[in-house]
Amino acid sequence: MGDQNCTHSVTEFVILGFSNNPDTNLILFVVFLCIYIVTVLGNILIIIVIYVDLTLHTPMYFFLRNLSFLDLCYTSVTLPKMLANLLSENKNISFSSCAVQMFFFLFFGITECFLLASMAYDRYNAICSPLRYTAIMNKRVCIQLTGGSWICGTLVAMGHTTSVFTLPFCGSNVINHFFCDIQPVLKLVCWNTYWIEIQIIVGAAFALMMPLFLSLVSYICIISTILRIRSTEGRRRAFSTCSSHLIVVTLCYGTAFIIYVRPKSSYGMGVDKLFSLFYSVGIALLNPIIYSFRSKEVKDALRKIAMKIFLKESNNFPSVT
Repeated sequence: MGDQNCTHSVTEFVILGFSNNPDTNLILFVVFLCIYIVTVLGNILIIIVIYVDLTLHTPMYFFLRNLSFLDLCYTSVTLPKMLANLLSENKNISFSSCAVQMFFFLFFGITECFLLASMAYDRYNAICSPLRYTAIMNKRVCIQLTGGSWICGTLVAMGHTTSVFTLPFCGSNVINHFFCDIQPVLKLVCWNTYWIEIQIIVGAAFALMMPLFLSLVSYICIISTILRIRSTEGRRRAFSTCSSHLIVVTLCYGTAFIIYVRPKSSYGMGVDKLFSLFYSVGIALLNPIIYSFRSKEVKDALRKIAMKIFLKESNNFPSVT
């Protein structure tokens, strides 16, 4: 049993971050600021390109636009506060702000997992049922799949956040992490958190396993269909339409399982921070790069927009007579 006779209740937390060395923190600030700027610009660019180019108004790019928006929000939950803490001696965060940060971090992350499953279903229909694809993946279905992803994210995030922040915090208030993640916050709870950990692991496993299972089933059917295509060019073209999504799925689910579907004492906090950093920052940074470099349609749209801007600027120059 844990200590139930708390002498005081925690009203704010201190986020320890990465280092107490000012020089190191300054270097980290510059690095993470550059990463944040590139991530924001990259995802905004994907959203604008898909919105502007009418040839990209298809189900696949509808989901990709939503994915970029999620990545934009997801990164903004943790990075701005982390950047502020790197330059400030005051690394405090209020109890309620910590709960809000945890909720939105889980909300956007879990929503993304379900959205990736929806994207896998879209690729399944595109490759396995090409003649009925437009009828199956109509606008109403796309909105329903996206809305369902957001609802699932809300429910799971609300459940996990409520489970953690209704527990008693009456000892140390120092979070050995760079944001309010579940595992580091649980270490500050007064009571024995074994069963709460089990509940969170089971909940996280369900939230990850269900969309992962749907994605795996979709890709088993996709691979089976691709292998039945006789021409090498046909197989290459079919696989290229889903290769970007497959890379993102592997990165997202793989890192999420390592972080959340295990007991809190499995790894040291240094390793935890690295995995969390990649999951919260790296994936959002890589997604626009993966989709823009591996998608011919996105590259063509970027070229067209760049040419329009260039021609418009050229026409604005005064002619020399």
